[in-house]
Amino acid sequence: MGMISRVIKLVAISLIVLFIITTGISLLFPSTVIVSRAININAKPDSIIIWIKDINAWKQWMEGMNDASVHIFSSTECEMGQTKVVIDSISPNTVRSLWQNKKGKWMMSTIHIYNDSAKPVTVVQWAFEQHVKWYPWEKFGSFMNDKILGPMMEKNLENLRKLTEKN
Repeated sequence: MGMISRVIKLVAISLIVLFIITTGISLLFPSTVIVSRAININAKPDSIIIWIKDINAWKQWMEGMNDASVHIFSSTECEMGQTKVVIDSISPNTVRSLWQNKKGKWMMSTIHIYNDSAKPVTVVQWAFEQHVKWYPWEKFGSFMNDKILGPMMEKNLENLRKLTEKN
């Protein structure tokens, strides 16, 4: 009996120490995670913003927007599967939207358009920003954001480039 209780005690103490070390390491990671991509487009900002500021226009360049699980309620609100999307601010060079997943967690998406009138190229930068709690599994899980969101953002920005450059 004494040997079994020592093993159980050793396992319990080891798990507690491992949790404390993991939590300590995760506290070194930032609580705000940003995934950002940019593309150069040979078009004027006015011809780009029209495709970004209206969710109905997203169907033309954003993958999955023509899927049956997408329900567009207005030019600023839709549901993509189990994700709710709301455009909450539009300015001449920026469109900001909030994305809420099925667990109720929000991410902010911002698309900036930068243009130097002396150059024919417009830079479109798209960033997703997420705030994570101190929980180790959230902090470590946030590393996957770049691998999940990055390729999707690159493909959609390329679709936007092709769409605006041909029009």
